[in-house]
Amino acid sequence: MSCPSSNESKNEQQEQEARLKARMLNVDNKILVMSGKGGVGKTTVAVNLARSLAEDGYRVGILDTDIHGPNVAKMLGAEEYRFEGTDAGIEPPQVAKNLWAASLVFSGQDADAPVIWRGPLKMGVIKQFLSDVNWGKLDYLVIDSPPGTGDEPLSVCQLLPDLSGAVIVTTPQEVAILDSRKSINFARQVNVPILGVVENMSGFVCSECKTVHNLFGKGGGEKAAKDMGVDFLGAIPMEQAIMEGEDKGISLLADHADSPAVVAIKSICNKIVDKVKASSNLVEEQHD
Repeated sequence: MSCPSSNESKNEQQEQEARLKARMLNVDNKILVMSGKGGVGKTTVAVNLARSLAEDGYRVGILDTDIHGPNVAKMLGAEEYRFEGTDAGIEPPQVAKNLWAASLVFSGQDADAPVIWRGPLKMGVIKQFLSDVNWGKLDYLVIDSPPGTGDEPLSVCQLLPDLSGAVIVTTPQEVAILDSRKSINFARQVNVPILGVVENMSGFVCSECKTVHNLFGKGGGEKAAKDMGVDFLGAIPMEQAIMEGEDKGISLLADHADSPAVVAIKSICNKIVDKVKASSNLVEEQHD
């Protein structure tokens, strides 16, 4: 015979799972952004993807599941924002037009304090983000995960079996490409569709002469995508103005529309939208 506390815990878990399913029914498309290695600019890609979608008129949420090193809030210029508790749940801050965000930063913890948690605690927080944050109706939820194939991306894949797909971010360097292949195989093993590979830091655009210098090589991401049988979404070069804007939490997508980096970001965003729509149409046809 189960003890009362055990029954209560089970009931709470079932209620949370029911809330999660109800919340996610209002989210049309869920995109996981991941990388096999740190330092490849994965959060940069996730934030700019979310911004680009929002600027195109979609209602977008961005969820930072990097518990130990959450950087989404800084890149959005939203470090001072805080969650607000209401009867409807946890209200995510609106950080720009059509864009809402959730991050551990918004809980108000000390920015310099390390989070020393094991897997179950991290999964619990991610589950709460998905079940209790009142996202409302969203066209897209962009989920930024920490590097690697550990607890956080695995938790997301287990909690959201209907993910629209994963975007794998790499740089041209061999060591990053090696780890990106692991991310592709991870997505395949957990049955998450792979939207494609993005090669970030694909050259540096000189602000003076506009020449592109391939500091880390070039073309490695495209080759890895071809070798692994997945789509290559595009290559994003580094630009001084874009990098400075990220540190200040300023979106430069509109003001630098003709820059190589912004052109690449917009192109990648459009490809992702097209792939997600095509996948959704295929699912609808199969159910007709």
